[in-house]
Amino acid sequence: MAFSYKNSKGTTYFLHASTRDLKDGKKQYLYFFSKEQKAGALDRVPDGYEVSETKNGLPVLKRKQ
Repeated sequence: MAFSYKNSKGTTYFLHASTRDLKDGKKQYLYFFSKEQKAGALDRVPDGYEVSETKNGLPVLKRKQ
């Protein structure tokens, strides 16, 4: 089951991730929220990250401090 987040306005978002291969051979992970559950949905928030909300109510991942 995908990780979901309900914002202050009552809209539910699902956490997704995609990877990209960089020229030097490393992998870059891109995390994003979507209103629909699609391929690449994650079951939990990655270690070292937490969910925060912008002024407009959009969820974002931030590194824990």
